[in-house]
Amino acid sequence: MLVAAKLSGFSLKFNGCLVSRLTSSNIDSRFYSVSLLLLLLSLAAHGPRGTEAKHSIYVYRFHPSDGSLVLLNVFGDPNEVMNPAFTRFHPKLNVVYTCTEDIENNGQIFAYTLAANGETRQIGKVDAGGTSTCYLELDKNQKNLIAVNYWDSTLSVIPLSTKTGNFTGPIKSMYDPKGGKKMCASAKKDGGANHSCNDQSTIRQRQADPHSHALVIDPYVGNIAYVPDLGKDLIREFYYDKVAGKIEIELNSMPSGLCTGMPDGPRYLQFHPHYGIAYVVNELSSTVAVFSVNVPLINEIAEAAKNKECMGRFKGRSTLTLIQSIKTIPAAFPAVMNTCGRIAVHRSGGFVIVSNRGHQSLAIFKISHRRGSRGELKAVGYFHTRGETPRHFKFDSSGQYLIVANQDSDSIAVFKFNLSSGDLMYTGNEYHVPSPNFVCCCPIHDDDMGDEYAFGETETVNESHVNSEIAVVLEENKVSDEMKSRDLEAELTTARSEITELRKMLSSFSRGNIAVE
Repeated sequence: MLVAAKLSGFSLKFNGCLVSRLTSSNIDSRFYSVSLLLLLLSLAAHGPRGTEAKHSIYVYRFHPSDGSLVLLNVFGDPNEVMNPAFTRFHPKLNVVYTCTEDIENNGQIFAYTLAANGETRQIGKVDAGGTSTCYLELDKNQKNLIAVNYWDSTLSVIPLSTKTGNFTGPIKSMYDPKGGKKMCASAKKDGGANHSCNDQSTIRQRQADPHSHALVIDPYVGNIAYVPDLGKDLIREFYYDKVAGKIEIELNSMPSGLCTGMPDGPRYLQFHPHYGIAYVVNELSSTVAVFSVNVPLINEIAEAAKNKECMGRFKGRSTLTLIQSIKTIPAAFPAVMNTCGRIAVHRSGGFVIVSNRGHQSLAIFKISHRRGSRGELKAVGYFHTRGETPRHFKFDSSGQYLIVANQDSDSIAVFKFNLSSGDLMYTGNEYHVPSPNFVCCCPIHDDDMGDEYAFGETETVNESHVNSEIAVVLEENKVSDEMKSRDLEAELTTARSEITELRKMLSSFSRGNIAVE
């Protein structure tokens, strides 16, 4: 099933997908996808050029047999769900969370149940505690939802019910990297910069203040929260108390790039599924920064926290080390004409993908698996998205299809992804959607089908294998094992394809030598 959410003036596209399990030979056609498309008004920090939408959220079904989409539902009053900016699907429940973006008023977070037929029901609403809410993260035990407010840079922790996924109360803790100081820059409607631009004047205003753009909790123990600060070119590292549900202390902050004197603007961070590696996309410099992750230090911090030791001794000790920086656009293309959108690590661990807004492309990078360069990137190529301003994109659960939201050309396009080479091929499937901005894949379990359905996210491990609360408890350990099994299957499929290609090359060389002789 695919759900899309839209608002006037600007759009975010959320794509939630139910798709088949990946096997060595085929894809089970009983899985579906859901996508959400959202539009933003003039109260957003940036200024999209797409068509205003009359509804906030669209729901589609994704068909993995041919990569096509079927619209199931359209909902969301733009007067209430204004400028939705991000959606997160619960890993164990059929619940989605959507936040609104407004630089004058606090963002609002909505919780909806989502059914396999596309029906939705609002079950909760809560204040985000800050302006221009742009990112939502569930902690490791799904006991709290953490909201990131881009404009005033604040971070809010909101309690959740582990049974229903609904909010159990308002914000229970907040963190302000500004220390309560007022913003220096003005909002766009008050003469401030349009944050969609990348000229020097805009950059000066964008980087006059801290601007938290995401928060990603480490996948190892769930105690370190990484926050890309687009305004200050920093990756902030916080100790997150997962028991209390509170961001306790900022342990360290480090540059998000090479410190060339030019702005970087870190936007998102993603972890490799197997290696101790993290990837940061820098929006303003059009680069990907590759970091090695000090997992033993993360474990040491977690153990100290468990023993109620003072966290102060970890201040200034970073868990990240920069090992590479690579451009996302061709060397000759002017960086001032581009800003990066999303970054994703393919679930196989073989590729990193970045969207380029301006160059209108997806940059594909192959990940090295060799010792000495493990996790580093090599460019595969650049692929046009068949539209303008690809703000967001998402893989289906098999990792073989990629759905792109072309915000300023009012379209979404579907591509086939080559698991061996990383090449993209346009499927011919393209759909008109006013200002699509975000794609959220949602694995829905349909009781009538009598089977389990799963979708794996790269941002967070979003796995759903059960359809009842009791089964959730029984299947929790199974999720990790099945996820590892699917990752191994994907790697095996990739390896087989590479072997086949090598055999063809060797055969070709052999025939060539015989011909010469």
